Amino acid sequence: MRDVDVVVIGAGQAGLSSAYHLRRAGLEPGRDFVVLDHAPHAGGAWQFRWPSLTYGKVHGMHALPGMELTGADSGRPSSEVIGEYFETYERTFGLRVHRPVDVWAVREAESKDGEGDGGRLRVETSEGVWSARALINATGTWDRPFWPRYPGQDTFRGRQLHTADYPGPQEFTGQRVVVVGGGTSGVQHLMEIAEVAAETTWVTRRPPVFRQGPFGEDQGRAAVAMVDERVRRGLPPQSVVSVTGLPVTEAVARAREDGVLERLPMFDRITPDGVAWDDGRAVEADVILWATGFRAVTGHLAPLKLREPGGGIRVEGTRAARDERVHLVGYGPSASTIGANRAGRAAVRGIMRLLERRPEPVGAGAGAVASRV
Repeated sequence: MRDVDVVVIGAGQAGLSSAYHLRRAGLEPGRDFVVLDHAPHAGGAWQFRWPSLTYGKVHGMHALPGMELTGADSGRPSSEVIGEYFETYERTFGLRVHRPVDVWAVREAESKDGEGDGGRLRVETSEGVWSARALINATGTWDRPFWPRYPGQDTFRGRQLHTADYPGPQEFTGQRVVVVGGGTSGVQHLMEIAEVAAETTWVTRRPPVFRQGPFGEDQGRAAVAMVDERVRRGLPPQSVVSVTGLPVTEAVARAREDGVLERLPMFDRITPDGVAWDDGRAVEADVILWATGFRAVTGHLAPLKLREPGGGIRVEGTRAARDERVHLVGYGPSASTIGANRAGRAAVRGIMRLLERRPEPVGAGAGAVASRV
């Protein structure tokens, strides 16, 4: 078992922002804190994005704290541009990310006599066990795609895939494709596929809301406040994007004029040959693409019993309401690039106050903060 003051789980925007602020607070990577990342390479979830999502098509990518992303080729895949940027960032600030590492569980640490170990957390991973006084969970959502269930789903003879596995439009050439989902990814996939497919059908649970004009700070704060309210009530968070509406870019405006973005209400069942509605309407399909979003990756925190009856983890700022040692960054209202940056800074401030308020005896654990207070 290795002792540190803080374990950061995840090295996407939220995790790297948190690690940066831990360094700014005086903690040393590798000695006082460690960053564990499930992904094989730097880049967070961006490294898994489809090749046709070029950097120029990315909406609202905010730079990491302390280092701007400059001179990027807008025509290159975003996975390459942002992956290289994150890699340079980790190297520049000496963050020493451990990867690939799977985190299996976080639970109360026990001392040799079986009692609580001074309020420490036991982080069980594929590279061994870490003991920490505080934890920043920055695992995001990419590893937990949401698949809705509909009657007849198992009978469909075509192909079903989630946006997490979207390979780009070329694999849908000449096929009949049903795209399910009213978010940004669903719209981007649909517009690309429509250029090569024999036929496309767009299906959403709710009528899509298209947003005209600029999206200012007031609208942004209102959107974040809506997500924050759910998290404070202990409900599963919605993405910030889900309450901001779909921006009407030139490409979106053109697709609407061409009829590509004509939406149908959610079907009632799936048939062997496509989808069908109770009113008798039916659409034949070769592929159903589920652009139905993701859920927060928090299963490894289950032993700490942080979840509320409503199904989510109640968070006050970034701190888990049921455990002041645990902060969630990139969760709920901070699930955006700029939100993750701000939340990383807030989480570190909270953790430093905790460490200073509850110093360990010198020699017990990492002791980095204990030796300074």
